[in-house]
Amino acid sequence: MFEFIVIVESGADARTATKLAERILMEQIDWLEPEIIKHIFNWSGLQAGTEHSCWSDVTKIIDDAKDQLRYKPPRFLGHDSKNLSLKADGAASIKVLNLVRFLQRTRQIKAIIFIRDLDNQPERREGLEQARSEHINRQPQLKIVIGAANPKREAWVLNGFIPSNQEERILEQIKARLNFDPCIESHRLRSISHQEPDRIRNPKVVVEQLTGKDMEREQKCWEDTSLNLLRERGVHTGLTAYIQEIEQHLTQIILSE
Repeated sequence: MFEFIVIVESGADARTATKLAERILMEQIDWLEPEIIKHIFNWSGLQAGTEHSCWSDVTKIIDDAKDQLRYKPPRFLGHDSKNLSLKADGAASIKVLNLVRFLQRTRQIKAIIFIRDLDNQPERREGLEQARSEHINRQPQLKIVIGAANPKREAWVLNGFIPSNQEERILEQIKARLNFDPCIESHRLRSISHQEPDRIRNPKVVVEQLTGKDMEREQKCWEDTSLNLLRERGVHTGLTAYIQEIEQHLTQIILSE
């Protein structure tokens, strides 16, 4: 059994990204079923026995690996092989990838998924792309998947929100205030404020209003909504790109085993 490492900002991000990935893989591979998946690969964190790792814990995890696993990270130069300064998240991503290369000596790690909210900082994706470019041709082979939510994971949730009859009224009220449909154009929700008048443009607030803060209702947005609709709506939120990355990188790992 092999591992796919998951690097996220929160447990909610991990649940969204991994469930989506499993749905995409099952769509792409006829014989793949949930019961089969658990015998083929695990979603893992950098530390053995965990299901994901958070960006905020990366420095501590690396320090622990030095003490517990005798990991000696390569000297960090602060730029890529083209001598270009690393963009936001580029340095952290390269440090993670260096650790994963070390862990591959004793663990069957085949891929890593970086999930990141852009939070109005497109340079975050640029940094992730830089890190991938640095490691893409190294051995042993490691597939590197990037999921960059624009502006946040909640934009992906909204892409998958299909209102019930009761929820339709709430959605119409929100659409009237915004002058656009937050499920079709969730990338336009760029506020981080929880105060009026800007809170209605905060994707977190809109998700809470539509789902009533019910996590099970929220999960339906990525577990039940058709992948084709998610592809259609997710062009500007990074969701479509993430689906394509899973199709391109993880599907071939499963088929090659």
